[in-house]
Amino acid sequence: MQRYGTVIGIHADKIDEYKQLHAAVWPEVLHMIGQCNLRNYSIYLRQLDDGRHYLFSYFEYTGSDFAADMATMAADPTTQRWWAVCMPCQRPLDTRSPEEWWASMEEVFHCD
Repeated sequence: MQRYGTVIGIHADKIDEYKQLHAAVWPEVLHMIGQCNLRNYSIYLRQLDDGRHYLFSYFEYTGSDFAADMATMAADPTTQRWWAVCMPCQRPLDTRSPEEWWASMEEVFHCD
């Protein structure tokens, strides 16, 4: 099992919409997340003192080919429609890698 943490900005005027979307995630999207070996998936919201807002996601990957599983998810038409409604809420970091939407984070500590 591999743990992942990622971060992305969120537009302040889209926070309520984003929360509503995630209060009722489409069942097909949840199914695809499981089919692609993601477990224990959480998203957190943080507002900084300067007014910027960020989302932090955490999930665990239990498969054996992360790239293939993520390609399967990205190719799914329902997931693409879900992303199309979520992405306008998000503000990717300028410092992310060119192939990323959510910026990867380095794990520096873990304790079971």
